[in-house]
Amino acid sequence: MSTLSRAHGRLHMEGVDLAHLAEAVGTPTYVYSAGHMRSRYARLAEGFSGVDTRICYAVKANSNLSVLSLFAELGAGFDIVSGGELQRVLAIGADPSGVVFSGVGKRADEIDFALKAGIGCFNIESASELERIARQAHNLGTAAPVAVRVNPDIDAKTHPYISTGLKANKFGVPIDEAMALYRWAREQASLRIIGIDCHIGSQIVDTDPLLEALDALLALHDALTSDGIEIEHLDLGGGMGVAYQNEPDFDVQAYGRSVAQRLAGRDVAVHLEPGRYLTANAGVLLTRVEYLKRGAEKNFAIVDAAMNDLIRPALYQAWHDVLPVEEHDAAQERWEIVGPVCESGDFLASGRSLALKEGDLLAVASAGAYGFVQASSYNTRPKPAEVLVDDDAYRIVRRRETVRDIIALEQEALS
Repeated sequence: MSTLSRAHGRLHMEGVDLAHLAEAVGTPTYVYSAGHMRSRYARLAEGFSGVDTRICYAVKANSNLSVLSLFAELGAGFDIVSGGELQRVLAIGADPSGVVFSGVGKRADEIDFALKAGIGCFNIESASELERIARQAHNLGTAAPVAVRVNPDIDAKTHPYISTGLKANKFGVPIDEAMALYRWAREQASLRIIGIDCHIGSQIVDTDPLLEALDALLALHDALTSDGIEIEHLDLGGGMGVAYQNEPDFDVQAYGRSVAQRLAGRDVAVHLEPGRYLTANAGVLLTRVEYLKRGAEKNFAIVDAAMNDLIRPALYQAWHDVLPVEEHDAAQERWEIVGPVCESGDFLASGRSLALKEGDLLAVASAGAYGFVQASSYNTRPKPAEVLVDDDAYRIVRRRETVRDIIALEQEALS
């Protein structure tokens, strides 16, 4: 992570000493670099400077209000997948017309909320959903702006849990069925067709699958235009990969140039929905070693963070680098980095060569996306604090949860 550096043997994020931060805030704690997020946003915007582009940050990657505010200040719109995420976007004062609502299971109350708020677009995932949105919009006396999310059956060559563009996936409408939906939508006074949407998966490291998907969208766009259905934008989704271990960083400049070439002469804008690309390597999870336990086959470093704090290793077999915050001269050994949760699958890293002592502070890297947002209070473990670093200053942007917070919703039943 370029946002991390060492000074006098201690790990820093931007200008903040992470050991001092941990002493002040405690562990486990998520820490995010504002500078890294700004830099990634600028790189993406520059890569697509030749295209009429709206960047809609994918809220699901990291939904902290201060992170959302940072992207709103940069000019981002937002990609949401729930009414709760819409409430977050509205809570920071963002313009709802810059919001696109994705997701396969939009409830009627969520649709009504989004219509009343005046969001920019619904990304439609099924015929049934399109009919529901038309009905809800009719009841409210308005017209819902819609784009059909098409599934082009393209293999993104990523983990099966984050692949979304194949026939076997639950997302989107088969591309050969989309024309019929657009024709039906055209006849509905309560619908306003504005786009075509596609998202084939996450952590994609090669532009080829994304450009193949774009070619499929352009073919559909031409067919719709020939049928008299005007399209304002193509939503290319997100999915741009990041380096967790040895992966190449996604080449947004090459992607942007290729998109611009394909759109030359076409009067259509582009929407992008990046999440991980903007935030993953902006964050670390700070955790402290509670015990070192040497076994017959493996050595275990038991830390105070666990799978309830960061589930990606257990869920996706995801790699996160583990860095000692303070270096010392202990001998390196091979360690399993595990948490206190009562599950054999509770691990943050496996087989890492580290020089460790009990009490050591570790930074689990690349934890800015799909980290805190997937955290739970399993085993009645309070969720970590979140901290935002900006240059040489930091502030707590979500206080540490307490056990009292966890049980509050249940206590009233006892009275």
